[in-house]
Amino acid sequence: MPRDNMATLIQRIARQARLTFRRGGGGAPEAAFPENLQQLQQLLSQLRAEDLNINPRRATLPSPPPARPPHLPPVTYMHICETAEFSLGVFLLKSGTSIPLHDHPGMHGVLKVLYGKLRISCLDPLPGPGAPGEQPPQQQQPPAAPPRFDPPLRPAQRAALRRALLRSRAEYTEASAPCLLSPHRDNLHQIDAVDGPAAFLDILAPPYDPDDGRDCHYYRLLEPAAPPAAGPAPGPAAPLPLPREVWLLETPQAADFWCEGEPYPGPKVTA
Repeated sequence: MPRDNMATLIQRIARQARLTFRRGGGGAPEAAFPENLQQLQQLLSQLRAEDLNINPRRATLPSPPPARPPHLPPVTYMHICETAEFSLGVFLLKSGTSIPLHDHPGMHGVLKVLYGKLRISCLDPLPGPGAPGEQPPQQQQPPAAPPRFDPPLRPAQRAALRRALLRSRAEYTEASAPCLLSPHRDNLHQIDAVDGPAAFLDILAPPYDPDDGRDCHYYRLLEPAAPPAAGPAPGPAAPLPLPREVWLLETPQAADFWCEGEPYPGPKVTA
């Protein structure tokens, strides 16, 4: 029997991830990248929580939940393996928790829901004046001034604002195709657990490495303040269309968000 047919699904995923994201491996890896990525997506689409010996967790708190005990992390992480090319692991979110809006500098990412429901908001940073790929100076349009926000921002905060494109906001379940991000598209995202606990397999390529310029930054998404109403207050506002331009303010990691490790119970993986 061929070796790959004997390997567990998560082992085959790890091997395909290494092949997809290899660097300097000879041949023409860049030309083969789309095909390798498609094969990785196909393998991930087959993955379920039971393949990793993970039991879906249920919400144990009444709705709406009371304040979470301060010693319990909102998110935990099961490390599976890591190489110079990629990292592989599982994030588990408790009911009502989020991984705040953050970036993945120069990285690809693949996310596959194992159980529960996630709402994922994906954004692209928009280049500022003089950034690579913009029009020559004589053709550039003046940069848009930040709009009014409520509550108002301090001058230093307004100076640090950056524009972004809120490209999509969608819900994913275990039946959904993997969510993809690249260094230039959907590179910023926020992940919210919807209607109960959720878990997802996460591949990042290459892994975070502050010494190599790949540190994680957190952001607050800002929408312009609505103009004063001229008449009686209308009903609930309709959702704003997507994609649309928004503003981002870099922030420290939120005090109510942190992640701790827990043991990975699934099949052994060698990358």
